[in-house]
Amino acid sequence: MIKILNKVVPEPKIELHFSNPMELLVATILSARCTDERVNKVTEQLFKKYRSPYDFANADLTLFESEIKPTGFYKNKAKNIIASAQILVERFDGNLPANIEQLITLPGVGRKTANVILGECFHLPVVIVDTHVKRVSKRLGLTRSEDPDEIETDLQSFFPKENWSKISQQLLLFGRYTCTSKAPKCEKCLLFINCLSRGKW
Repeated sequence: MIKILNKVVPEPKIELHFSNPMELLVATILSARCTDERVNKVTEQLFKKYRSPYDFANADLTLFESEIKPTGFYKNKAKNIIASAQILVERFDGNLPANIEQLITLPGVGRKTANVILGECFHLPVVIVDTHVKRVSKRLGLTRSEDPDEIETDLQSFFPKENWSKISQQLLLFGRYTCTSKAPKCEKCLLFINCLSRGKW
């Protein structure tokens, strides 16, 4: 499976645009129930104005809501981003912590967001479970669970630790572009032989 994924998605890269950990935190929070493409359009201007945790911490809530409105659920996202930035300034000297226990104390940050940051910014071995990874993992029989935390554990036990970060990003992109939710491209899928859902489409 690793060999096939290396062939199908040889260089998996996160599709959110960012240049530092704070930008990735913001972009990942904005990406909830929103496409990466739309988030990138919003952050293109946003990151020109807000350049550090201190800038986000001092943002005007009403104005910030209007600036991120196209990403949806903007009221909660704005509140969480500003509150997270304030905590980073007050407790962590404006730096994102490099461990999951501290990251998930930030408003709007769950294990998925924390793992994205740990993998991309600190190059730690992590398994990221989003809707695409969840769907592909179920179809390939890598998990029987619906719970993201349990799926994370299942994938960690299935794949070698040194492959975690790359594999989860490969599964994500594979799910986004090949093993899609409603119309998977089964005729092009090199993992079709392993798929428990083959024949359903």
